[in-house]
Amino acid sequence: MAAIQKKFLLQFPSSTENLAMVRAFLENIGKQAGMAEDEVAKIQLAVDEACSNVIEHAYGHDKSKEVLIEVSYDDAQLKISIVDRGRGFDPDSVEPQQLKELAARRQTGGLGLTLIRTLMDEVHYDIVPGEKNQIRLIKHFVK
Repeated sequence: MAAIQKKFLLQFPSSTENLAMVRAFLENIGKQAGMAEDEVAKIQLAVDEACSNVIEHAYGHDKSKEVLIEVSYDDAQLKISIVDRGRGFDPDSVEPQQLKELAARRQTGGLGLTLIRTLMDEVHYDIVPGEKNQIRLIKHFVK
């Protein structure tokens, strides 16, 4: 018998004012999926960083633009897709760095992608600037 997959959508105006709502959305899904609080917190932080990047870099704080989050989970994993239609970027141009090194240098910028890659099991990008940019985050459930 195939695993049952549950899906959820959240669409919101591109503003940091909405990030608390995004975190609550993820907390409720994490609880429903039976995830531990610390795992939910990691996912909230990764998605918060990804949405902050969209709001700041893709849309330049333009509140008339929208961000779409799609979340689904089954017995094996939780998948999150964050979609925007703003300016894209080349994720390969951002070198993976160690968080400790960035913190030691007190460097601003570049922390978000490093943090996302550290917190999630898989991170994938589909970038078509001005048309559709999508970051897909996957967390595998450990049984």
